Amino acid sequence: MKKFNIILIIICFLILFIFLNKLVAPKYQTDLVEGHMISEYYKEEKNHEVIFIGDCEVYANFSPMVMYQDYGITSYVRGTSQQLIWQSYGILKETLKYEIPKVVVLNVNSLRYSEPVSEAYNHLTLDKMKWSKEKLDIIKASMLEEESIFDYIFPIVRYHSRFSKLTKEDINNMFTDNNVTYNGYLMNKNIKGVTTLPTKKKLATYTFKDNVVSYLDKIKDLCKENNIKLVLIKAPSVYPYWYDEYNNQIIEYANKYDLDFYNLLEKADEIGIDYSHDTYDGGLHLNLYGAEKLSTYFGDILKNNYDLTDFRLDDNVSSIYNQKLYMYNRDKGDE
Repeated sequence: MKKFNIILIIICFLILFIFLNKLVAPKYQTDLVEGHMISEYYKEEKNHEVIFIGDCEVYANFSPMVMYQDYGITSYVRGTSQQLIWQSYGILKETLKYEIPKVVVLNVNSLRYSEPVSEAYNHLTLDKMKWSKEKLDIIKASMLEEESIFDYIFPIVRYHSRFSKLTKEDINNMFTDNNVTYNGYLMNKNIKGVTTLPTKKKLATYTFKDNVVSYLDKIKDLCKENNIKLVLIKAPSVYPYWYDEYNNQIIEYANKYDLDFYNLLEKADEIGIDYSHDTYDGGLHLNLYGAEKLSTYFGDILKNNYDLTDFRLDDNVSSIYNQKLYMYNRDKGDE
């Protein structure tokens, strides 16, 4: 009987511990919604011929809904805030457990960063990612010196101070949540145009670090092993400044390994981007109006160069995407 009581106490403690971890963990539904994006992919039908990986320059700038509406392309944006190159590699490895796309599009802005940037950004990428070897590898590569792996394993360690700040959302969304994106695209309809251009500051070095290139090699090799076309892009974001020296290194790398590289920053006029209207934060990210222009432009590149299927002609897929488009257009204000 005593042994049974001990087991019962242990079970009750574990249930309470799990409950408290769920309770204090951020829900990312109305505040810092960027932290929710990584998890939405798991609920999706895995029929995407194009996968985007990278930082905010993909999830703010590319709308899969527009690319489906215009060209029948099925795509998903697996972008996260300040996604670093080793995080992109881990997220791509995880994605390939679920599906093998025809094309992987990697935004190259993250190549400028060779070290972890922020504990807060790490959590926005990792908190709601499913547990896997890939997640563990990303944690190990991303942790700052002052961090502990237990901060990621047990939310109560990292977020214990939230006990005094809990809201109804923390209760209501403990076990259920709502999507905040449209196939990984985070819609923003605000308008704040570019008023000043970034200063071209002289850097100590412009050469991408060895560890960064090493992870780019791993992404390239992983795509080759799975017969996936890797496409490199630079999104048309004014901030931070994109140096010619960076661009030349990407061109050299792409030529060396027979990869396609599209510097869409250089194509802003051709795309029709109006920086006085088409950004929501002065040039770091495109708003809805700029993202739709860019998505139409880049969708045409994808359609004409990578043998993608027009899924508008597929009844099963179109029934799913027509519902997605209805919600997308409703939230745009078109419905």
